[in-house]
Amino acid sequence: MRSQLMEMLESRKEEMIEIRRYLHENPEVSFKEEKTAQYIADFYNDKDVKVETNVGNGYGIVVTIAGGKPGKTIGLRADFDALPITEEADVPFKSKNEGVMHACGHDAHTAYLLILADCLIQLKDQLNGTIKIIHQHAEEVPPGGAKSMLDSGKLDDLDAIFGIHVLPMDEAGVVGYHSGYSFNGRSYFKLKIQGQGGHGSSPHNANDAIVAGSHFVTVVQTIISRRLNPMDVGVVTIGSFDGKGTFNVIKDSIELEGDIRYMSVESQEIIEKEFKRIVEGIEVEFGVKCTLEYNADYPPLYNHPEYTAMVAEILKHANDKDIKEVKEYPPLSPSEDFAYYLEKIPGCYFYIGCTPKGVEKPYFNHHPKFEIDEDAILVAAKAVGHVVCGYFEKN
Repeated sequence: MRSQLMEMLESRKEEMIEIRRYLHENPEVSFKEEKTAQYIADFYNDKDVKVETNVGNGYGIVVTIAGGKPGKTIGLRADFDALPITEEADVPFKSKNEGVMHACGHDAHTAYLLILADCLIQLKDQLNGTIKIIHQHAEEVPPGGAKSMLDSGKLDDLDAIFGIHVLPMDEAGVVGYHSGYSFNGRSYFKLKIQGQGGHGSSPHNANDAIVAGSHFVTVVQTIISRRLNPMDVGVVTIGSFDGKGTFNVIKDSIELEGDIRYMSVESQEIIEKEFKRIVEGIEVEFGVKCTLEYNADYPPLYNHPEYTAMVAEILKHANDKDIKEVKEYPPLSPSEDFAYYLEKIPGCYFYIGCTPKGVEKPYFNHHPKFEIDEDAILVAAKAVGHVVCGYFEKN
Protein backbone atom coordinates (compact mmCIF):
# COMPACT_ATOMS: atom_id res chain seq x y z
CA MET A 1 0.00 0.00 0.00
CA ARG A 2 2.78 2.44 0.86
CA SER A 3 4.42 2.23 -2.57
CA GLN A 4 1.02 2.59 -4.24
CA LEU A 5 0.25 5.66 -2.16
CA MET A 6 3.56 7.35 -2.97
CA GLU A 7 3.14 6.73 -6.71
CA MET A 8 -0.36 8.20 -6.57
CA LEU A 9 0.85 11.28 -4.72
CA GLU A 10 3.72 11.85 -7.15
CA SER A 11 1.34 11.65 -10.10
CA ARG A 12 -0.89 14.34 -8.55
CA LYS A 13 1.77 16.88 -7.63
CA GLU A 14 0.54 19.43 -10.17
CA GLU A 15 -3.02 19.05 -8.88
CA MET A 16 -1.82 19.88 -5.38
CA ILE A 17 -0.13 23.00 -6.71
CA GLU A 18 -3.27 24.03 -8.61
CA ILE A 19 -5.37 23.68 -5.45
CA ARG A 20 -2.84 25.66 -3.43
CA ARG A 21 -2.82 28.47 -5.98
CA TYR A 22 -6.62 28.62 -6.11
CA LEU A 23 -6.78 28.87 -2.33
CA HIS A 24 -3.98 31.43 -2.33
CA GLU A 25 -5.92 33.63 -4.74
CA ASN A 26 -9.09 33.35 -2.67
CA PRO A 27 -8.10 33.67 1.00
CA GLU A 28 -10.56 34.20 3.85
CA VAL A 29 -9.77 35.27 7.40
CA SER A 30 -10.52 33.25 10.52
CA PHE A 31 -14.18 32.49 11.27
CA LYS A 32 -15.18 33.86 7.85
CA GLU A 33 -13.92 31.01 5.65
CA GLU A 34 -17.36 30.16 4.22
CA LYS A 35 -16.30 29.80 0.57
CA THR A 36 -13.09 27.96 1.45
CA ALA A 37 -15.05 25.47 3.55
CA GLN A 38 -17.53 24.98 0.72
CA TYR A 39 -14.66 24.35 -1.70
CA ILE A 40 -13.23 21.71 0.64
CA ALA A 41 -16.60 20.03 1.22
CA ASP A 42 -17.31 19.98 -2.54
CA PHE A 43 -14.01 18.19 -3.11
CA TYR A 44 -15.43 15.16 -1.30
CA ASN A 45 -18.67 15.03 -3.28
CA ASP A 46 -19.38 11.54 -4.67
CA LYS A 47 -16.54 10.03 -2.61
CA ASP A 48 -17.23 7.03 -0.36
CA VAL A 49 -16.65 8.85 2.93
CA LYS A 50 -18.62 10.49 5.72
CA VAL A 51 -18.35 14.29 5.60
CA GLU A 52 -19.42 16.43 8.57
CA THR A 53 -19.45 20.21 8.14
CA ASN A 54 -19.77 23.21 10.47
CA VAL A 55 -17.96 21.30 13.20
CA GLY A 56 -17.00 23.37 16.22
CA ASN A 57 -17.38 27.13 16.46
CA GLY A 58 -17.07 27.78 12.74
CA TYR A 59 -16.56 26.04 9.42
CA GLY A 60 -14.65 22.97 10.61
CA ILE A 61 -14.94 19.79 8.53
CA VAL A 62 -14.32 16.17 9.57
CA VAL A 63 -14.05 13.50 6.86
CA THR A 64 -14.06 9.88 8.04
CA ILE A 65 -12.27 7.28 5.92
CA ALA A 66 -13.27 3.84 7.24
CA GLY A 67 -10.70 1.19 6.35
CA GLY A 68 -11.49 -2.27 5.07
CA LYS A 69 -10.11 -3.88 8.22
CA PRO A 70 -10.60 -3.03 11.90
CA GLY A 71 -7.87 -1.19 13.76
CA LYS A 72 -6.81 2.09 15.32
CA THR A 73 -8.29 5.49 14.45
CA ILE A 74 -5.99 8.40 13.67
CA GLY A 75 -6.52 12.05 12.80
CA LEU A 76 -4.74 14.18 10.20
CA ARG A 77 -5.26 17.92 10.53
CA ALA A 78 -4.71 20.89 8.21
CA ASP A 79 -5.87 24.46 8.87
CA PHE A 80 -7.37 26.65 6.12
CA ASP A 81 -7.74 30.24 7.35
CA ALA A 82 -5.74 33.21 6.06
CA LEU A 83 -4.47 36.43 7.66
CA PRO A 84 -5.54 40.10 7.48
CA ILE A 85 -2.36 41.04 5.58
CA THR A 86 -2.01 42.85 2.25
CA GLU A 87 0.08 40.61 0.01
CA GLU A 88 3.34 41.96 -1.38
CA ALA A 89 4.71 38.70 -2.81
CA ASP A 90 5.33 38.93 -6.56
CA VAL A 91 3.46 35.83 -7.74
CA PRO A 92 0.99 35.38 -10.64
CA PHE A 93 -1.60 33.88 -8.27
CA LYS A 94 -1.64 36.84 -5.89
CA SER A 95 -4.56 37.28 -3.49
CA LYS A 96 -7.70 38.66 -5.09
CA ASN A 97 -9.12 39.69 -1.71
CA GLU A 98 -7.73 43.06 -0.69
CA GLY A 99 -6.09 43.00 2.73
CA VAL A 100 -6.26 39.21 3.08
CA MET A 101 -3.41 36.79 2.38
CA HIS A 102 -2.36 33.21 2.92
CA ALA A 103 0.80 34.41 4.64
CA CYS A 104 1.28 31.35 6.84
CA GLY A 105 1.04 28.43 4.41
CA HIS A 106 -2.39 27.11 5.32
CA ASP A 107 -3.22 27.01 1.60
CA ALA A 108 -0.39 24.50 1.15
CA HIS A 109 -1.55 22.52 4.19
CA THR A 110 -5.04 22.17 2.75
CA ALA A 111 -3.81 21.33 -0.75
CA TYR A 112 -1.61 18.46 0.40
CA LEU A 113 -4.25 17.02 2.73
CA LEU A 114 -7.03 17.07 0.13
CA ILE A 115 -4.99 15.01 -2.33
CA LEU A 116 -3.58 12.73 0.36
CA ALA A 117 -7.11 12.11 1.63
CA ASP A 118 -8.37 11.32 -1.87
CA CYS A 119 -5.57 8.82 -2.41
CA LEU A 120 -6.26 7.19 0.96
CA ILE A 121 -9.96 6.94 0.07
CA GLN A 122 -9.04 5.01 -3.07
CA LEU A 123 -6.84 2.68 -1.00
CA LYS A 124 -9.14 2.42 2.01
CA ASP A 125 -9.93 -1.27 1.55
CA GLN A 126 -6.27 -1.93 2.41
CA LEU A 127 -6.41 0.16 5.61
CA ASN A 128 -6.45 -1.71 8.88
CA GLY A 129 -8.10 1.15 10.74
CA THR A 130 -9.87 4.48 10.29
CA ILE A 131 -8.55 7.92 9.34
CA LYS A 132 -10.30 11.16 10.21
CA ILE A 133 -9.32 14.08 8.00
CA ILE A 134 -9.63 17.28 10.02
CA HIS A 135 -9.98 20.46 7.96
CA GLN A 136 -9.78 23.11 10.66
CA HIS A 137 -10.95 26.70 10.52
CA ALA A 138 -9.63 29.69 12.46
CA GLU A 139 -6.18 28.67 13.66
CA GLU A 140 -4.94 32.24 13.62
CA VAL A 141 -7.47 33.96 15.90
CA PRO A 142 -8.24 32.93 19.50
CA PRO A 143 -10.16 31.02 20.68
CA GLY A 144 -9.26 29.19 17.47
CA GLY A 145 -11.00 26.25 15.90
CA ALA A 146 -9.12 23.32 17.41
CA LYS A 147 -10.59 23.36 20.90
CA SER A 148 -14.16 23.64 19.64
CA MET A 149 -13.65 20.75 17.20
CA LEU A 150 -12.43 18.65 20.11
CA ASP A 151 -15.36 19.76 22.24
CA SER A 152 -17.77 18.64 19.48
CA GLY A 153 -17.04 15.02 20.45
CA LYS A 154 -16.43 14.02 16.83
CA LEU A 155 -12.77 13.28 17.56
CA ASP A 156 -13.26 11.38 20.82
CA ASP A 157 -12.31 8.06 19.20
CA LEU A 158 -8.86 9.15 17.98
CA ASP A 159 -5.94 7.01 19.13
CA ALA A 160 -3.35 9.39 17.64
CA ILE A 161 -3.16 12.65 15.70
CA PHE A 162 -0.60 14.13 13.31
CA GLY A 163 -0.12 17.45 11.57
CA ILE A 164 2.52 19.52 9.79
CA HIS A 165 3.46 23.15 9.22
CA VAL A 166 5.47 24.51 6.31
CA LEU A 167 8.35 26.64 7.59
CA PRO A 168 11.02 28.44 5.52
CA MET A 169 13.80 27.25 7.84
CA ASP A 170 15.15 24.73 5.33
CA GLU A 171 14.78 23.86 1.67
CA ALA A 172 11.98 21.66 0.38
CA GLY A 173 12.86 18.05 1.14
CA VAL A 174 13.93 18.68 4.74
CA VAL A 175 11.57 17.48 7.45
CA GLY A 176 12.00 18.70 11.02
CA TYR A 177 10.74 17.44 14.37
CA HIS A 178 11.06 18.20 18.08
CA SER A 179 10.06 16.08 21.06
CA GLY A 180 8.38 17.50 24.16
CA TYR A 181 7.45 21.18 24.44
CA SER A 182 7.88 22.47 20.89
CA PHE A 183 5.80 25.65 20.41
CA ASN A 184 5.16 28.44 22.90
CA GLY A 185 1.87 28.92 24.63
CA ARG A 186 0.32 32.37 24.37
CA SER A 187 -1.71 34.75 26.53
CA TYR A 188 -3.24 38.11 25.66
CA PHE A 189 -3.83 41.06 27.95
CA LYS A 190 -5.43 44.48 27.88
CA LEU A 191 -4.94 46.80 30.84
CA LYS A 192 -6.74 50.08 31.44
CA ILE A 193 -5.25 52.38 34.06
CA GLN A 194 -7.66 55.05 35.29
CA GLY A 195 -6.07 58.01 37.02
CA GLN A 196 -7.27 61.61 37.30
CA GLY A 197 -6.63 64.15 34.62
CA GLY A 198 -5.46 67.68 35.21
CA HIS A 199 -3.39 70.63 34.08
CA GLY A 200 0.24 69.96 33.25
CA SER A 201 1.31 72.73 35.61
CA SER A 202 -0.45 71.19 38.61
CA PRO A 203 0.40 67.47 38.94
CA HIS A 204 -0.39 67.59 42.64
CA ASN A 205 -4.06 68.13 41.76
CA ALA A 206 -4.15 65.15 39.36
CA ASN A 207 -3.09 61.50 39.24
CA ASP A 208 -1.03 60.78 36.12
CA ALA A 209 -2.02 57.50 34.44
CA ILE A 210 1.01 57.71 32.11
CA VAL A 211 3.43 57.64 35.04
CA ALA A 212 1.67 54.58 36.50
CA GLY A 213 1.65 52.89 33.08
CA SER A 214 5.31 53.61 32.47
CA HIS A 215 6.20 52.07 35.80
CA PHE A 216 4.12 49.00 34.91
CA VAL A 217 5.93 48.58 31.56
CA THR A 218 9.27 48.42 33.35
CA VAL A 219 8.35 46.35 36.36
CA VAL A 220 6.34 43.71 34.45
CA GLN A 221 9.58 42.59 32.75
CA THR A 222 10.91 41.45 36.13
CA ILE A 223 8.52 38.50 35.93
CA ILE A 224 10.80 36.96 33.32
CA SER A 225 14.10 38.08 34.83
CA ARG A 226 13.30 37.47 38.49
CA ARG A 227 10.39 35.04 38.80
CA LEU A 228 10.97 32.39 36.12
CA ASN A 229 13.66 29.76 36.40
CA PRO A 230 16.54 30.98 34.18
CA MET A 231 16.32 27.70 32.27
CA ASP A 232 12.66 28.35 31.35
CA VAL A 233 11.39 30.47 28.46
CA GLY A 234 9.10 33.46 28.77
CA VAL A 235 8.39 36.73 26.96
CA VAL A 236 6.20 39.69 27.93
CA THR A 237 5.62 42.10 25.05
CA ILE A 238 3.86 45.45 25.42
CA GLY A 239 2.51 45.84 21.91
CA SER A 240 0.45 48.97 22.45
CA PHE A 241 0.63 51.90 24.87
CA ASP A 242 -2.30 54.15 24.07
CA GLY A 243 -1.58 57.34 26.00
CA LYS A 244 -1.74 60.04 23.34
CA GLY A 245 -2.94 63.33 24.72
CA THR A 246 -1.97 67.01 24.72
CA PHE A 247 1.42 68.36 25.80
CA ASN A 248 0.12 70.36 28.76
CA VAL A 249 -2.61 68.00 29.99
CA ILE A 250 -2.10 65.20 32.50
CA LYS A 251 -3.64 62.09 31.02
CA ASP A 252 -6.78 60.80 32.75
CA SER A 253 -6.51 57.16 31.57
CA ILE A 254 -4.43 54.94 29.30
CA GLU A 255 -4.71 51.46 27.80
CA LEU A 256 -1.94 48.93 27.29
CA GLU A 257 -2.20 45.77 25.23
CA GLY A 258 0.23 42.93 24.88
CA ASP A 259 1.30 39.38 24.30
CA ILE A 260 2.84 36.80 26.63
CA ARG A 261 4.66 33.61 25.58
CA TYR A 262 5.87 30.61 27.56
CA MET A 263 7.08 27.07 26.90
CA SER A 264 5.42 25.16 29.74
CA VAL A 265 2.19 25.11 31.71
CA GLU A 266 4.19 25.78 34.88
CA SER A 267 5.65 28.98 33.39
CA GLN A 268 2.18 30.03 32.25
CA GLU A 269 0.85 29.76 35.80
CA ILE A 270 3.79 31.68 37.31
CA ILE A 271 3.58 34.50 34.77
CA GLU A 272 -0.17 34.94 35.15
CA LYS A 273 0.02 34.97 38.96
CA GLU A 274 2.87 37.51 39.05
CA PHE A 275 1.31 39.65 36.32
CA LYS A 276 -1.92 40.06 38.29
CA ARG A 277 0.03 40.72 41.48
CA ILE A 278 1.92 43.57 39.80
CA VAL A 279 -1.33 45.09 38.54
CA GLU A 280 -2.70 45.04 42.09
CA GLY A 281 0.51 46.68 43.28
CA ILE A 282 0.21 49.46 40.69
CA GLU A 283 -3.23 50.28 42.07
CA VAL A 284 -1.90 50.55 45.62
CA GLU A 285 1.33 52.36 44.77
CA PHE A 286 -0.17 55.00 42.47
CA GLY A 287 -3.73 55.19 43.73
CA VAL A 288 -5.17 54.36 40.32
CA LYS A 289 -7.91 51.96 39.23
CA CYS A 290 -6.84 49.08 36.96
CA THR A 291 -9.16 47.04 34.76
CA LEU A 292 -7.43 43.93 33.42
CA GLU A 293 -8.48 41.53 30.67
CA TYR A 294 -6.16 38.51 30.69
CA ASN A 295 -6.78 35.45 28.51
CA ALA A 296 -4.64 32.34 28.10
CA ASP A 297 -5.19 31.72 24.38
CA TYR A 298 -3.27 28.63 23.28
CA PRO A 299 -1.38 26.22 25.53
CA PRO A 300 2.24 25.23 24.85
CA LEU A 301 2.41 22.54 22.17
CA TYR A 302 3.72 19.27 23.59
CA ASN A 303 4.84 16.61 21.12
CA HIS A 304 4.55 13.20 22.76
CA PRO A 305 8.07 11.69 22.83
CA GLU A 306 7.01 8.15 21.85
CA TYR A 307 5.07 9.37 18.81
CA THR A 308 7.70 11.92 17.82
CA ALA A 309 10.36 9.21 17.90
CA MET A 310 8.09 7.02 15.77
CA VAL A 311 7.61 9.80 13.19
CA ALA A 312 11.37 10.45 13.04
CA GLU A 313 12.13 6.73 12.66
CA ILE A 314 9.53 6.22 9.93
CA LEU A 315 10.73 9.19 7.90
CA LYS A 316 14.44 8.48 8.34
CA HIS A 317 13.88 4.99 6.94
CA ALA A 318 11.38 6.00 4.26
CA ASN A 319 13.97 5.78 1.48
CA ASP A 320 12.04 8.44 -0.42
CA LYS A 321 13.75 10.56 -3.08
CA ASP A 322 11.68 13.62 -2.14
CA ILE A 323 12.52 13.44 1.58
CA LYS A 324 16.18 14.43 1.55
CA GLU A 325 16.84 14.95 5.26
CA VAL A 326 15.07 14.40 8.58
CA LYS A 327 16.47 16.49 11.40
CA GLU A 328 15.73 17.61 14.92
CA TYR A 329 14.66 21.25 15.33
CA PRO A 330 14.91 23.38 18.47
CA PRO A 331 11.75 24.55 20.26
CA LEU A 332 10.06 27.33 18.29
CA SER A 333 8.68 30.61 19.63
CA PRO A 334 5.34 30.92 17.75
CA SER A 335 2.08 29.45 19.08
CA GLU A 336 -0.24 26.95 17.42
CA ASP A 337 -3.69 25.71 18.41
CA PHE A 338 -2.78 22.16 17.38
CA ALA A 339 -1.59 22.17 21.00
CA TYR A 340 -5.20 21.60 22.08
CA TYR A 341 -5.35 18.30 20.20
CA LEU A 342 -2.10 17.13 21.76
CA GLU A 343 -3.41 17.91 25.27
CA LYS A 344 -6.01 15.14 24.81
CA ILE A 345 -4.64 12.90 22.05
CA PRO A 346 -1.10 11.54 21.71
CA GLY A 347 0.64 12.53 18.53
CA CYS A 348 3.18 14.72 16.79
CA TYR A 349 3.25 18.05 14.96
CA PHE A 350 6.24 18.31 12.64
CA TYR A 351 7.71 20.66 10.06
CA ILE A 352 8.22 20.78 6.31
CA GLY A 353 11.00 22.95 4.86
CA CYS A 354 9.74 25.33 2.17
CA THR A 355 12.43 27.98 1.52
CA PRO A 356 12.01 29.19 -2.10
CA LYS A 357 14.80 28.06 -4.41
CA GLY A 358 17.74 30.42 -4.64
CA VAL A 359 16.67 32.49 -1.62
CA GLU A 360 19.21 32.84 1.19
CA LYS A 361 17.08 34.88 3.60
CA PRO A 362 13.43 33.95 3.10
CA TYR A 363 10.54 35.93 4.52
CA PHE A 364 9.10 34.06 7.48
CA ASN A 365 5.46 33.11 8.00
CA HIS A 366 3.10 36.10 8.50
CA HIS A 367 5.22 38.42 6.36
CA PRO A 368 3.43 40.15 3.42
CA LYS A 369 6.12 38.75 1.08
CA PHE A 370 5.93 35.19 2.45
CA GLU A 371 6.24 32.56 -0.25
CA ILE A 372 7.07 28.86 -0.44
CA ASP A 373 8.79 26.40 -2.73
CA GLU A 374 5.76 24.48 -4.00
CA ASP A 375 7.82 21.28 -4.06
CA ALA A 376 7.21 21.31 -0.31
CA ILE A 377 3.54 20.44 -0.86
CA LEU A 378 4.40 17.02 -2.28
CA VAL A 379 6.97 16.53 0.50
CA ALA A 380 4.25 17.24 3.06
CA ALA A 381 1.84 14.78 1.45
CA LYS A 382 4.45 12.04 1.24
CA ALA A 383 5.81 12.62 4.74
CA VAL A 384 2.36 12.39 6.31
CA GLY A 385 1.53 9.46 4.03
CA HIS A 386 4.61 7.60 5.25
CA VAL A 387 3.62 8.31 8.86
CA VAL A 388 0.10 6.99 8.24
CA CYS A 389 1.40 3.77 6.66
CA GLY A 390 4.10 3.36 9.30
CA TYR A 391 1.63 3.88 12.13
CA PHE A 392 -0.76 1.23 10.82
CA GLU A 393 2.11 -1.15 10.12
CA LYS A 394 3.22 -0.84 13.76
CA ASN A 395 -0.34 -1.23 15.05
